[in-house]
Amino acid sequence: YTGYTPDVKKRVETHNKGKGAKYTRDRRPVELVWYREYRYFKLAFMEEKRIKKLPRAKKEALICLTKRR
Repeated sequence: YTGYTPDVKKRVETHNKGKGAKYTRDRRPVELVWYREYRYFKLAFMEEKRIKKLPRAKKEALICLTKRR
């Protein structure tokens, strides 16, 4: 699942309460595995669109690459 929000903690809590995106309702509990902060909404939105188009393997590689830092 990929999404953007101004409040990451609140977004995760909302998903774990069964609210929010339909995708996460039956996949609880959700766990945040990667996030990035942006100063401007438009950049965050564009990055979300880019990530959503990636195949699963590339999304997993992005997570692994970021965890090494």
